[in-house]
Amino acid sequence: MEAERIIMGIDPGTNIMGYGILRVQGRHAEMVTMGVIDLHKYADQYLKLGRIYERVTGIIEAYLPDELAIEAPFFGKNVQSMLKLGRAQGVAIAAAIQRQVPIHEYAPMQIKMALTGNGSASKEQVAYMLRQVLKIPEDAMLPWLDATDGLAAAYCHYIESQRPTSGSKVRSWKEFARQRGIV
Repeated sequence: MEAERIIMGIDPGTNIMGYGILRVQGRHAEMVTMGVIDLHKYADQYLKLGRIYERVTGIIEAYLPDELAIEAPFFGKNVQSMLKLGRAQGVAIAAAIQRQVPIHEYAPMQIKMALTGNGSASKEQVAYMLRQVLKIPEDAMLPWLDATDGLAAAYCHYIESQRPTSGSKVRSWKEFARQRGIV
């Protein structure tokens, strides 16, 4: 029997930061919790960053993750937004480093691809696939897709850590779904 491991996933944000906790036992993964850190009430960017550090540290202390999977900021048209997002991600990473939690970074497209097989999938499609794969009851779903995006980062890391290093490719949708326990 393989040891249990806990993977924490984070979808960085400066107004809403999503997170999810995944418990993995062998080849079985299940959601422990997911949620958001709401930063809307803080007008000052530095207060937001301090709150991110406090909350991420608290979540780490509560769930004791073995690893952290975090979504990498993507380059958009607004450089200022990307800088703010990068700071939020950096503070979350600093909290994990402080607690000696190994960090794994994934591009948004890679996370979507791991869950849906489509790197340009919508947030709603990602949330739907998480519900199916992890058998999450409807009443456990949150209204913020940032929470499912955080959980998706954790699930992406789980998938990537299960992948053989030989680089085998999935040849069909049916094979993709079977590997993820959907069919």
